[in-house]
Amino acid sequence: MDLEMRVLQQDEWDVWFDHLELAFGGVAEPPEGRTLFRALTEPDRALGVWQGGTCVGSAAAFSFRLSVPGGALVPAAAVSFVGVTPTHRRRGILGSLMRRQLDDVRAAGEPLAVLTASDPAIYGRFGYGLATYAMSLEIDTTRVRLEVPPGTDGVRLRLADPEESLAACERVYADLVTRRPGAPARQPGWERMALTDPPGARRGASPLMCVVAERADGEIIGYARYRVKPDWNASGSDGTVQVEALDALDPAATAALWRYLFSIDLTWTVRAAKRPVDDPLLHLVSDVRRSKPATRDSLHVRLVDLPAALEARSYGSAVDVVVEVEDAFCPWNEGRWRLVADAEGVARCTRTADPADLELSVRELGCAYLGGITLTSLAAAGRVRELRPGALAEASRAFAGDVAPWLPHGF
Repeated sequence: MDLEMRVLQQDEWDVWFDHLELAFGGVAEPPEGRTLFRALTEPDRALGVWQGGTCVGSAAAFSFRLSVPGGALVPAAAVSFVGVTPTHRRRGILGSLMRRQLDDVRAAGEPLAVLTASDPAIYGRFGYGLATYAMSLEIDTTRVRLEVPPGTDGVRLRLADPEESLAACERVYADLVTRRPGAPARQPGWERMALTDPPGARRGASPLMCVVAERADGEIIGYARYRVKPDWNASGSDGTVQVEALDALDPAATAALWRYLFSIDLTWTVRAAKRPVDDPLLHLVSDVRRSKPATRDSLHVRLVDLPAALEARSYGSAVDVVVEVEDAFCPWNEGRWRLVADAEGVARCTRTADPADLELSVRELGCAYLGGITLTSLAAAGRVRELRPGALAEASRAFAGDVAPWLPHGF
């Protein structure tokens, strides 16, 4: 094949995106979404593989800053728009795109690359490890009640126009980002993703609505964006509330927003997706079983600059461990590294010739990096090998976090 890989030219975007839609089944993105994706695309980070005038492969990255344990915001390449045309699969195109992209990420000085996977079986061979899960719930509000904390009745709620309230809601989101590993600080333009609302994607539900929680002085301290899907059966109304986002700065506001969503007239079900697996809602509902929590994979993490990535986050306890790392795809990460963190969680990671305490691949470090997957659980699956007794428990405690990492939105 006469194939050429190159950075996207501005006048090629439509052809490039048409290819991506074909690679994902041929369903066209609504015009509103297409316009937004075009505005967010960083052309110098968008790659295309071309055969003549036809695009047959693509991959892109967005310049994110990702929250990590300790609250630092670390530069990360958010990988997206990856696809290969059906006629050109299994010819090495994906591997060549991943090779070029990770080389570019390293050259840009970004310690991390992250992605969400349409097919999670694909990316492990390129060193990505599953680091976060997302929870969905389907709550029968006729059988499940909320046990709200004191102070909830003092929270003032009001309906707000999603567009007009966007700036205030974004301030709430920004305040919360460093509290939760895995959350990206939203770059300019990305706030628009929260308001995308093409009529064709509503599937019978209402336009996007917003309720905000306020202090007595009018400061917004929380918000929920949602849709209502009316329905009727022989017994009467059977509507559903579809929760798109809910963020709040304190427990009272959190509970007040959920109580509002549970009480919307003519609805008997609340559905929420992409929630953290330790969502406070699990401790507010009277019956977890009838809330039907379910999890699925979310953010996959790849350490591109291993020592820089490990030094960028903090650790839950002091640790001094030598890890032998396998990384065939990015061989600059291979070898033995000594990770030393003090009691305050500040770390140094340097090459060493000392005997290894643990053996693992860069993929396992990606899994454990945000603190939600323990090295102990990976060892139980045979993916981490302990060479010095006690080293596994020591390292696992240090890597583990107090809150579950969470990716609140896709990219």
